[in-house]
Amino acid sequence: MTAREVYLDNSATTRTDPRVLEAMAPYFSEKYGNPNSLHKYGREARAAVDTARAQTAALINAEPADVVFTGAGSEADNLAVKGAAWALREKGKGAHIITSAIEHHAALSSVKWLGKMGFEYTILPVDGRGMVSPDALEAAIRPDTTLVTIMFANNEIGTIQPIKKLGEVCRRHGVMFHTDAVQAAGHIKIDVKELPVDMLTMAAHKMYGPKGIGALYVRRGIKLIPTLHGGGQEFGLRSGTENVPAIVGFGKAAEIAKARLDAGADKKLAALRDYFIEGVLSKIPETRLTGAAGDDRLPFHTSFAVKYIEGEGMLLLLDAAGIYASSGSACTSGSLEPSYVLLATGLDHATAHGSLRLTMSHETTKEDIDYVLEKFPPIVEKLRAMSPFYNKK
Repeated sequence: MTAREVYLDNSATTRTDPRVLEAMAPYFSEKYGNPNSLHKYGREARAAVDTARAQTAALINAEPADVVFTGAGSEADNLAVKGAAWALREKGKGAHIITSAIEHHAALSSVKWLGKMGFEYTILPVDGRGMVSPDALEAAIRPDTTLVTIMFANNEIGTIQPIKKLGEVCRRHGVMFHTDAVQAAGHIKIDVKELPVDMLTMAAHKMYGPKGIGALYVRRGIKLIPTLHGGGQEFGLRSGTENVPAIVGFGKAAEIAKARLDAGADKKLAALRDYFIEGVLSKIPETRLTGAAGDDRLPFHTSFAVKYIEGEGMLLLLDAAGIYASSGSACTSGSLEPSYVLLATGLDHATAHGSLRLTMSHETTKEDIDYVLEKFPPIVEKLRAMSPFYNKK
């Protein structure tokens, strides 16, 4: 057993809050009705779904009727991108989509799949911090552009995009704008009444809720073609009997997250993040922060490129020390290829292989970070001592 365990993979998933579990529990057994049934048990389930929808909407200052629950954040991205693209093409609006080079696979793969269905798409580059330029977006818009999908904040490098400016570009040109806010929702304040976004994706398990439940905010009046057909649940946009316990869990997690943000927890966590970043960069030479810094970075997120060694070696030795991190996105961490996100920011293949992502939670303490700062530098030294690349310097 290690002296201490520090979980720093919260971009992959978070620990479900005990209060969320408590809220969910009755809907597995005591209140097990189908929310589409008219009897007592059905009415109880429907009331619980309605409450959760209101709680989830309140997190982003949306109207409850504009929130659609899905089976995951990935499904919400698919519904937004494919559903909007098809609906707009059917109206004769055009068939050109714009996205960025660092999108989550759920959005990027959806766009590329639409490319096989007769759509055209443009993939915008990013700068060294992983930022999309509003000017580049404006230059890429064509008369037949109907949809832009650019993520709110990146899962691998923590960069927060200039969403307001990007949305304003889309508004000026009458183009629909979707943003994947899976990493951002619940961690930074989002107000869809102020932001010019038309659709926004969330996922409960990134904000201390259960896995297997996502949500899509759809601005009133927008028509989507469903990607899943059946009984017409969720306003006809997502068929399938509602997963009531998970939906209840999402709502409770959103309620807790909103209260935490209102209390300024994001600022406290950002201070710990900056302490962590400074510690790593000062203690480990030839290491760089990947992504943006300061207010342009998620408050819980740190990520680094450590030269001359590979991420897998760092992960194994950190794991042995009770420190649990990742080398990038958990969705693709089994790949031997370097991260496409890091390559898009201009890192060379060798440096990108030495990537490490350490993402905190509201439970992470300064003592946890100090433990990592004690254990991490000797691990890098050990791996570099065995690296032929380091020894050839």
